[in-house]
Amino acid sequence: QVQLVESGGGLVQPGGSLRLSCAASGSILSIFAMGWYRQAPGQQRELVAGIISGGSTKDADSVKGRFTISRDNAKNTVYRQMNNLKPEDPAVYYCNSDVATWGVGAPRRAYWGQGTQVTVSS
Repeated sequence: QVQLVESGGGLVQPGGSLRLSCAASGSILSIFAMGWYRQAPGQQRELVAGIISGGSTKDADSVKGRFTISRDNAKNTVYRQMNNLKPEDPAVYYCNSDVATWGVGAPRRAYWGQGTQVTVSS
């Protein structure tokens, strides 16, 4: 019913930048909160940023000042701008969206993207 497609990951040198995108499509009635999670090898998936439909955001303390989250409601897309990437940042980054879909009762649930790999190496 709803698909989240991520893009923008890749290999970057320390200090470099990447911009991740996550576009939602399908039978979307409304998108509420959107967020980015990351999962490093051997670790659990953790929430690192969130943004609600009104634009309020919250970032993990470890990335404040380096990473930002934003969204384009008209495009059903959330972005993750990552600057000054460090050796501790590599992970698979997943987007997650709280979506109400067209249908009886406007069912609402969370959807996940497929993940995009971010690698930091010189």
